[in-house]
Amino acid sequence: MNPVPPPAGCLACGVCCHSMLPTFVRLTGDDWSRLGPAAERVAHFIGHRAYMRMNAGHCAALELRSGPDGAVQFFCTVYATRPQICRDLARGSPECLGELSAKAGRVKSGAGL
Repeated sequence: MNPVPPPAGCLACGVCCHSMLPTFVRLTGDDWSRLGPAAERVAHFIGHRAYMRMNAGHCAALELRSGPDGAVQFFCTVYATRPQICRDLARGSPECLGELSAKAGRVKSGAGL
């Protein structure tokens, strides 16, 4: 199987923001604090642990917008205050490429959006 190359930019991809697991992005206390007022909108507790909310197969903070060329752009509404795990995921890193390889078809086809 050929590896999937990373897109030119994250706005064209958004794959790492997709999952059907309600516990996909676990938050620390620092993450919750950094999210500030947006925390109640995009995060919640499951038991005694905090997670980003998942809506329709993607993070609740992810907004799909139409780009200048009409293509879908994946825009993080809490980018400046995003959780540390999201900050640590570098475009083109092995983790990024793993997410892309596992989920690219589902996201590109519109499933889970």
